[in-house]
Amino acid sequence: MNKLRSIDLFAGCGGLMDGFEQSGKYETLAAVEWEKGPCRNLRKRLRDKWKYKNADDMVLQFDIQRTDELFDGWKDDEIYGSSEGLDKLIGSEKLDIIIGGPPCQAYSIAGRVRDEHGMKNDYRNYLFESYLKVVEKYKPKLFVFENVPGILSAQPGDRPIIEIIQESFNNAGYYVLPDLRKAIIDFTDYGVPQNRKRIIIVGLRKEYFGKERCVEMAEKFYSVYLPKYKVGRKKTVKEAIGDLPKLYPLGHDEKFNGKRISHSLPQPEVPNHVARWQSDRDIDIFRLLTEDIETGRNQYTSIEALKALYTEKTGKTSNVHKYHVIRWDEPSNLIPAHLYKDGLRHIHPDSKQCRTLTVREAARLQTFDDDYIFDGSNVETYKMIGNAVPPLFAKELANAVADLLKDYGK
Repeated sequence: MNKLRSIDLFAGCGGLMDGFEQSGKYETLAAVEWEKGPCRNLRKRLRDKWKYKNADDMVLQFDIQRTDELFDGWKDDEIYGSSEGLDKLIGSEKLDIIIGGPPCQAYSIAGRVRDEHGMKNDYRNYLFESYLKVVEKYKPKLFVFENVPGILSAQPGDRPIIEIIQESFNNAGYYVLPDLRKAIIDFTDYGVPQNRKRIIIVGLRKEYFGKERCVEMAEKFYSVYLPKYKVGRKKTVKEAIGDLPKLYPLGHDEKFNGKRISHSLPQPEVPNHVARWQSDRDIDIFRLLTEDIETGRNQYTSIEALKALYTEKTGKTSNVHKYHVIRWDEPSNLIPAHLYKDGLRHIHPDSKQCRTLTVREAARLQTFDDDYIFDGSNVETYKMIGNAVPPLFAKELANAVADLLKDYGK
């Protein structure tokens, strides 16, 4: 079978691309990402796992807003080094698909709440224009544009940003479903053990498929092709991380079933499974909250009780509750990019471990395989994992797209 030729924009550490590779139906020609840490990890993954001999060349660390240079090549010794560019990597054959999605912070509701200007002045509002330029340049049969559901309500200017995006894709020759509320996908439906919803916009090239067929394809993609890969039962935290070695926070030791467990001892069989340092105060709070759940007292399960506990323990007040213990028998709460700052809303459910999630636990809840070994500081690794598309969902998405192209391709 001839593989579908694809490129990945705003690739991060490659969660979306990893799922497409896992499907076995795609050949990645290039990936574009501007941050150094994710590029380093992506090159290693492409080389070690997916056996691309030219991994160093095909991962382009570059600012996608400099699109002409991105296409033709650049020499930028100060920041980005040099490359022959996308044109050289893609070659003369047609590109089948472009995947990726601009950073979501400008569109997220939480981001708008935190920013005093509601993110209206954030340059990331318009990074979709760079994505569009690449689509217009290479004219793939189809593109996949991933982002947060908040993009449907974001309005940095006079018009909702989604209207501008839909209009721009239409003018570029691509059909996008008019009612994109149908494109909001709950990843727990596809086996991801984490409450995560994203909008998955599939754009179909009208000149290639024909306008009427594009309408039919778009409707069927969301009602038939993608739902075909739903799981029958949601996956739990216990299933995802329950078998990992038990740890105690950095700087502390604890008896667990007669054996000493410690952060300071590496876990060679599970890379990236290293606990963070926690203060004595946080350890006491974590023990209190996890034992409260384990014993069934449930004294601290309401938002108001958690806010009161925060005030009692710290002397501070907060409009939002700072603590959350993930539950063994449910999917976890969202794994965010800012998990690197603190993990108070991602407390491990075992009262004897009294800690927040490790990098490996965050990666598993994002469905990265254990053979994806993350390289970098905690800041880099938690951030890139939180920003990623879960590879398990990406694999099912890739399968659905391949099915669609097989049935409707010329």
